[in-house]
Amino acid sequence: MRQRLLIPFIAGVLSQPLSGNDGGAGAYAGAAGDTNRIDPGSRPAELVSGLHDSPLKSALEAGARGPFQRSDFSIAHRGAPLRFPEHTRESYLAAARQGAGYVECDVTFTRDLELVCRHSPCDLHTTTNILVTELASKCSTPFTPARFDAAGRLTVPASAACCTSDLSLEEFLSLRGKADRFDASATTPEQYLGVDSGQGTLMTHRQSIELFRELGVKMIPELKKPDVEMPFKGFTREDYAQKIIDEYKEAGVPAADVRLQSFELEDILYWIEHEPAFGRRALFLDGRYEHAGFDHRNPASWDPGLRQLADLGVGVIAPPLWMLLEATPKGIVPSSYALAARAAGLEIITWSLERSGPLASGGGWYYQTLNGINPGPQWPGSGVIRRDSDMLEVLHVLARDVGVSGVFSDWPATVTYYANCMGL
Repeated sequence: MRQRLLIPFIAGVLSQPLSGNDGGAGAYAGAAGDTNRIDPGSRPAELVSGLHDSPLKSALEAGARGPFQRSDFSIAHRGAPLRFPEHTRESYLAAARQGAGYVECDVTFTRDLELVCRHSPCDLHTTTNILVTELASKCSTPFTPARFDAAGRLTVPASAACCTSDLSLEEFLSLRGKADRFDASATTPEQYLGVDSGQGTLMTHRQSIELFRELGVKMIPELKKPDVEMPFKGFTREDYAQKIIDEYKEAGVPAADVRLQSFELEDILYWIEHEPAFGRRALFLDGRYEHAGFDHRNPASWDPGLRQLADLGVGVIAPPLWMLLEATPKGIVPSSYALAARAAGLEIITWSLERSGPLASGGGWYYQTLNGINPGPQWPGSGVIRRDSDMLEVLHVLARDVGVSGVFSDWPATVTYYANCMGL
């Protein structure tokens, strides 16, 4: 018998069990007005119970009864995708109910140049039901079934590629969102999607603005790198960056309620020059860890350096959390990168909590400077990540010692709970 291989597209999606009043998809899917009462659910308290006795544990236990308030320190990464299909109305409602002060719409565009919320321009085959609809024929790369050798071993994984630019806005909105996962051993589109055939409501950028205003949350859109060559039908990269802001301005949303994001420095600099009220608050998502020779421990490898970025007008740096932390024999401390960012006067926001698999196995990519999985030349020894509750220790160092002003999370309740208990 062939072994089924159900694989998350991004490690960690739906990886952690939830219980109690964190229950099923209907728990947060009601009317927007229901989110006026902030409810972190049971997961944060369960994490607190796993901490060793300490002042941190005492402080978090003391705040267990609430009442809880919305916190700008708590940023919803794609909504609440630990349990709900990312970038759907249902996921956004859950994030607001959990007290996120900011909720994210990653922004890409359709074939008719309308802005929509999706983490990647080309993830529709893993995050929606497109492969079991008539629109599957419009995918950039049609579904190809997995192939096996004579012994039944997988030799070629199943594949597909379906992009927002393949569809019109009307076609995009006809799809249903699902958990971001796929079955690499699938021989049919139905098997590829898995048991989740899609229940989430997809949204345009404009719809997200309307919903977020109704929910009373602020907005933190990310301009996603296009999957098509730009300009696309005359639509330039600058047009794309401007169109995002134009939709906020047309809706009457003040710049103070919006934090733009991009991994591309050129986007940040465009906003600083052309829309400074928005640009000065924009997050430069520092993805330079992918560049050859970059080492977050070595300032000589940072080009441009953090002070240079500040001199260019960049106000906010947003690296993954592992770049801000180091493990030492005395515990977790700020990294040289974190200290340099503070010295340069940059505001720091980081990502993403609740995005990894169980921390008992190290937590994976997001904890790589703490778990010993990817040791550098100066690695101090054994990892300090041993259980899920340790993420609260990590969060505490980020807030207290690194001085971050916000933390993205796939289950914002955890950060909301911490922020309320610690007075952030």
